[in-house]
Amino acid sequence: MKLARTFTAIAIAGITAAAATGCASGGGGAGGGENEGAVEATTSRLAVGDPAGSAVANAAEHFAEQASELSDGAIDVEIFTDGTLFNGDQNAAVNLLGNGTLDATIISTSVYASFEPNMNAISLPFLFDDMDQFSEYLAGEPGQALLESLESLGISGLSMLTRTPRVTTNSVRPIESPDDFDGLRIRVPQNELWVRFFGELGANPTPMNFTEVYTALQLGTIDGQENPLEVPVANKFFEVQDYLSLTNHISDGYVLGFNQGKFDGYSAEVQDILREAAASTAEWKRESDDSEAQQLLADLEEQGVQINELTEDARQRFQALAQDLYPEFEELVGAEFMQESLDFLGR
Repeated sequence: MKLARTFTAIAIAGITAAAATGCASGGGGAGGGENEGAVEATTSRLAVGDPAGSAVANAAEHFAEQASELSDGAIDVEIFTDGTLFNGDQNAAVNLLGNGTLDATIISTSVYASFEPNMNAISLPFLFDDMDQFSEYLAGEPGQALLESLESLGISGLSMLTRTPRVTTNSVRPIESPDDFDGLRIRVPQNELWVRFFGELGANPTPMNFTEVYTALQLGTIDGQENPLEVPVANKFFEVQDYLSLTNHISDGYVLGFNQGKFDGYSAEVQDILREAAASTAEWKRESDDSEAQQLLADLEEQGVQINELTEDARQRFQALAQDLYPEFEELVGAEFMQESLDFLGR
């Protein structure tokens, strides 16, 4: 499998320019006299749900490093992995971020969709032709509108990050056509769009807290799960799953967000640096996706997992089924934003 490479250069340039303007104005806590030009010292705690070394944890580390470098060490972002600051409940993490219990998080857009329905637009099945198009969507007007929508939750969204497409693992059989989902008990996020889509495929979609998935796979409570490619590796699902199918059925991204009150309390200069670091992280994440995917597939093969890709004919069958469901998904996304997304993609 080869994922296309792209850059979010326009978005980076715009944010970087904004940062330069903010710094030049000397806003906020830069101070005066002998401290003139010094960045206000700040410390933030950034929480992620996956283990250290995972794709999202690496993105968090990159953000922290960029913030420190751009501020000459004044901005300290501490990373907390494994969902330790929110007990592994990512829906709870959104609430905790909004009320200020958490300073910052990197959380999936599919989780945010439970709070902001427009986020579901990203996850319309088989919406994007490739990773180039997906990246352009996140960096473009739709992605920026989604970030702005989080303000109603008390969250300042700094950037949208790509994720590798979602794949399917299970312990029963390879997925080579829509018919192969028939009867499979597949764990899905607690999101109605996933439930409806996999139900239409004939599977038994089972919403479940992510922290319960490994044990449920091990005990046979569920047959399989679907997630971006890095998840089965980072969480060692290969120990309890035999097949990985590159269905690439749904996309979701990450939101790098801060509690709005926390972010608004920073000086203008610190805000600009954090935005620039977030934009740099979005670019870095997109660049790393391709090489990461190839390494992950190699790692899974070494663990004895059987990997298969869809044929073009099978992919067309999946796409046709998915697109027939789009009218039903309008209520889950919001008809206006769904149409804006389709227009942006030339659909």
